[in-house]
Amino acid sequence: MGILKNLVDFVLHLDKNLSLIIQSFGAWTYFILFLIIFAETGLVVAPFLPGDSLLFAAGSFAAIGSLNVFWLFVLLSFAAILGDTINYSLGKFIGPKVFHERKSRYFNKEHLERTHRFYEKYGAKTIILARFVPVIRTFAPFVAGIGRMRYAKFLLYNILGGLLWVALFVFGGFYFGNIPLVKNNFTIAILVIIFLSIMPIIVEIYRNYKKR
Repeated sequence: MGILKNLVDFVLHLDKNLSLIIQSFGAWTYFILFLIIFAETGLVVAPFLPGDSLLFAAGSFAAIGSLNVFWLFVLLSFAAILGDTINYSLGKFIGPKVFHERKSRYFNKEHLERTHRFYEKYGAKTIILARFVPVIRTFAPFVAGIGRMRYAKFLLYNILGGLLWVALFVFGGFYFGNIPLVKNNFTIAILVIIFLSIMPIIVEIYRNYKKR
């Protein structure tokens, strides 16, 4: 609970915490941000790390000259794309070992084949949209690897999704993060970003409910 409380506090006070990181580590801040974004997208054990809100906060600090927005975009886009690539590779490596028995109760090989068909049919949309949904963003490339989605197809939409995700939030923070209304209510702004990030899940749940 202590770790979770500290994480929530870090996310909700990114303006203060990121300022402290910049003051303490200087240029190493880019490396720290790179590691956080890489871990959040590339390690299935780290979906709790900040993503959207961190990109937005970094962009807002770039607007006041504390960071360089160009390097933020380049380095964090690379971190996001590399993270998804590693995640996909882990899923592809683990999948055949876990789903090796066709009649296994929990790891049925038919489920693997069904997942493969799903990602071949809907994978492009899934990989891009998942970028904007916390937690799902971390697991989607891993499942794509397990489902043996064609790597060339995955890589294309991984790159497109990564560039679009980082650009939207970094430049969003750069252009809007220091508007007085946003700056003076930064915690509320972060909560709004988090809410908007989970909206695709809410909409999908509602659509499935209506269909039933």
